[in-house]
Amino acid sequence: MPLRPKVGGLPDEVRRWLDGSLIDSDFSGYEALEAALAERGYSISKSAIHRYGQALQRRMDTIRASTEAAQAIVTAAGDEADARSGAVMAMVQTEMFDVLLRLQESTEDGVSAADRVALLSEAARGIAQLTRASIAQKKWAQDVSARAKDAAAKAAKIAKKGGMSAEAADQIRALILGIAA
Repeated sequence: MPLRPKVGGLPDEVRRWLDGSLIDSDFSGYEALEAALAERGYSISKSAIHRYGQALQRRMDTIRASTEAAQAIVTAAGDEADARSGAVMAMVQTEMFDVLLRLQESTEDGVSAADRVALLSEAARGIAQLTRASIAQKKWAQDVSARAKDAAAKAAKIAKKGGMSAEAADQIRALILGIAA
């Protein structure tokens, strides 16, 4: 059974510090990191730190590329939450409500019962179509939100499994979900 890498045996707090130091130094300065770890009581060679740093950098590059691709898809897709459709439906619903109110008042204006029934039938058909569209739009928005949450959870899990600090994984999750960190 191969030996576990020494960096992997570091306590979480020290490994998070090392992750941050590697990122801050743009994955360089391994001799200084070796000395800093020695000051903290850990004897890890600059070569071992370098190997760990390379693996961390590859993971970060992969996650960064995935995040950029996801952002490009959202940008290319445009109105991700379909806010325009929701706004249009709200405008139409408001107008339909106004029309129904005027239709109720129309009995006083001498509109025949047959005409009134025809107008109500037409309005009911329009309301039914609008309601179906509204339900479909809300279901679609919920599906998109659920997929984003699932992708964020999976990305955070992969990042943590790969040795990334919990804070870095949470930042990636927040980026995917569009939450201000």
